[in-house]
Amino acid sequence: MQLVYLFLFSAIILWGAYFTYGKFVFKQFKISNKNITPSHRFKDGVDYVPSKPIVVLGHHFASIAGAGPIVGPIIAITFGWVPAVIWILVGGIFFGAVHDLGSMVASLRNDGKSIGVIIQNNIGRKGKQLFILFSFSTLILIIAVFADIIAKTFVSNPGVASASILFILLAIAFGFVNKFTSHKKSAFVIATVVGVVVMYLFVYLGMQIPFVLDYQLWIYVLLIYAFFASVTPVAMLLQPRDYLNSFLLYGLILAAVVGVVVANPTIVMDTEVHFSSESLGYIFPVLFVTIACGAISGFHSLVASGTTSKQLDREEDAKVVGYGGMLIESFLAIIAVGAVIVLTRTDYMARLAEQGPVPLFADGLGAIIASMGINEAFAVGFVALTVSAFALTTLDTCTRLARFTLQEYFEDVQQPVAKKISQNRYISTTVVVVLSVLLLQSGGFTTLWPIFGSANQLLAALALLTISVWLIRKKVNPTFVTIPMFFMFTVTLSSLGLFAWNNFKQESYVLSIIASILFVLSFALIFLAKKSLSKAPELKEMVKN
Repeated sequence: MQLVYLFLFSAIILWGAYFTYGKFVFKQFKISNKNITPSHRFKDGVDYVPSKPIVVLGHHFASIAGAGPIVGPIIAITFGWVPAVIWILVGGIFFGAVHDLGSMVASLRNDGKSIGVIIQNNIGRKGKQLFILFSFSTLILIIAVFADIIAKTFVSNPGVASASILFILLAIAFGFVNKFTSHKKSAFVIATVVGVVVMYLFVYLGMQIPFVLDYQLWIYVLLIYAFFASVTPVAMLLQPRDYLNSFLLYGLILAAVVGVVVANPTIVMDTEVHFSSESLGYIFPVLFVTIACGAISGFHSLVASGTTSKQLDREEDAKVVGYGGMLIESFLAIIAVGAVIVLTRTDYMARLAEQGPVPLFADGLGAIIASMGINEAFAVGFVALTVSAFALTTLDTCTRLARFTLQEYFEDVQQPVAKKISQNRYISTTVVVVLSVLLLQSGGFTTLWPIFGSANQLLAALALLTISVWLIRKKVNPTFVTIPMFFMFTVTLSSLGLFAWNNFKQESYVLSIIASILFVLSFALIFLAKKSLSKAPELKEMVKN
């Protein structure tokens, strides 16, 4: 079968889902521009900033994408590319998009606060404290994992590092220009065109002027950058960088589609399904934990409720940003699958073990893009740069989100000194950065990724639980949320149980204990949710149904 048919089929399914199932979901959440968004009610010029939908989509998409929809699907092809594609499409439409939009809308209706505060309002203070501790720990894991990925990429490809630094300087300049011209639509369009052209020019310049540092020094540089990205007004660095970077990914998707049409490659890999893998384990639950960002990812709920909800100008913008953004990411995951299934299974397994998922993706997609007449080395570098740029976006967004969660945990404490210290964004961000450095000392990507995957998907299940309780209290039938919720709890609890047991047998007691704690935490939140609902007799009938 030709690869172009897989791309065309997936695009039609995802596009159609937005206007069919998406329309049903929008109706259930009762999205309306009559509701004034938090960005207007709490406008402060730092975190609450009303913004154009295309800008918010760029920021949101860049933040949730990262390297996740590339790394996860490519690793999961170990079980076969057919089950990977099925989970990406089904998960993206019925699980991930509902999860992302639900988190965003629930936050919009709760003053732009995070899932942790929504839990407090609907389940109780203990639930909020447990969830924030869990989400904060997950964010520290993500920061450590992506700092490790980016530092290693910068060491192996200094040109990517140079281009990334140039992008940051460009974003700051774009932020200043947009601040003074945002009221003029024509000026914004011109600034965008110029910014995108200059950004692509920086791709070339970065390759010509490589910037070389060792791994450890890059770690410190990256976390210092993340610190400043967290405390700087969102419209001055984080938002413009993500917005401009989104055009990198749009360009990558466009180049991939055109390259596939021109090259017309054949799917070489067989369609056999492998129910177990010596390195990964069994297809259930591992497939559904490994492919996260392309189908459903708990990290998205933190972005949707932590930063995106504070920037939406109108409530209806959540449709394309929340639901639509997830479907675009699902298509990116399909592209990641397509980049490697042009290989035989034997070649795929050998190159995955030797190179890892990101270089394998860059080589595969770079070769396809090169069919358009572009130099293959440049095409491969462009793909690698795009992945690194989005991993960097995840790093700085997570640092900001971790700062938010830390501040929200202490915002209702009785001790005035502790409350004042925690609410200082410089101090709280310093705590986040220091903890990330300490975690990195215990191991890198290989050690942290498995526990991150399980924690991330458990976070998705907990976010769906929160949205379900919120909907029940609003007297809305939550079935379209509870079905994905039950499935994700089954997946993550099974995965954590196996992970804890396997690491215990291998005498990796720290990882085994972490997995066990997460396992117990999920049951504690389920119990608190059930207890909360039992106190509202008028809702019992709806819960039963």
